[in-house]
Amino acid sequence: MTHRPTRIGVQLAPQHTTMQATIDAARRLEEMGVDAVFGWDHFFPLSGDADGAHFEATAQLAAWAVATERVQIGPLVFCNSYRNPDLLADVARTIDHISRGRFVFGIGSGWFERDYLEYGYDFGSVGSRLDALAAALPRIRARWERLNPPPVGAMPILIGGKGERKTLPLVARHADIWHSFVGPDELPHKLDVLREQCDALGRDVDEIEVSNGASVRDGVGGVGFERLDALHAAGTRMLTIPLSGDDTPDGYALDRVPAFLEWRDRKNA
Repeated sequence: MTHRPTRIGVQLAPQHTTMQATIDAARRLEEMGVDAVFGWDHFFPLSGDADGAHFEATAQLAAWAVATERVQIGPLVFCNSYRNPDLLADVARTIDHISRGRFVFGIGSGWFERDYLEYGYDFGSVGSRLDALAAALPRIRARWERLNPPPVGAMPILIGGKGERKTLPLVARHADIWHSFVGPDELPHKLDVLREQCDALGRDVDEIEVSNGASVRDGVGGVGFERLDALHAAGTRMLTIPLSGDDTPDGYALDRVPAFLEWRDRKNA
C-alpha cells in the first residue's frame, strides 16, 4: 500500500445551533489542526428534536470557505437527488474558488426520506437513487471541464457508501476518497472488492484514500482507540469525528478533538 498520511476530519452537523456557531466551530477546528471540516446535506435534524434548528449545506460551506484559510472543507455528503448535476458542479466549483482550492466534493445517492417528501423530490428506491448517481457523476465531471474558470485544481471526489454491486464500482471509476462506516472486520473484504473493480479499469486502488467515520464512543469515557487502530491497520487513513450542535449546553464538543489529533500524530510519527 502506498504511504499516505493519517488524517482527522470533523463533521459539524448543522443542527440545533446557530449558523454563527458552525462558522466559529469550523474556524476553531482549523486552529486546532484538523485536516478537514465536513458538513452534511439534509434539510432537517437527524437526531434530537426533529423540527429543531437546521441549515442548508451549500450556503453553509461557502460561509466556512470564507471563514477559514487552510483546512479542507466539504459535504459528507451532498445528496445527488437534490440538485441538477450541472448546477451542483457549478456550486462546487464556486465554493472551491471561494476556498482557494480547498473544497472536497463529497457525494452520495441519498437516503433520508423526510428530506425527499417535504421538499418534493421522488424518493424512488435504493437502486434508482444509485443509478441516478451513476448517471450524474460523468455530467458533473464534464461540467467542470467546461466551466470558465474551472475548479482551482483537481478537486477531490469523495463517494460515500459500501454497496458492492453499484457503489464500489462508482468509487473505483470516479472517487479520490472512499468514505464508509464499514467496521474493521468487514473492511478487508470491501477493499478486495474495490481492488477488483479498480483492476478491471486499469486503476491503482492505492490512488483512493480510505475514509471512515469515527464513533462517538472512540476515545471517550475511558474507551481507547482500539477500533480506530484496527481500521488504520486495514488501510483507513482518514477518520472523521461526528459532532452536533447540541452535544453540550455550549454547543459542539470540540474538547473531544485533541485526543484524536494526538492519535493521528502518533500514527504519522
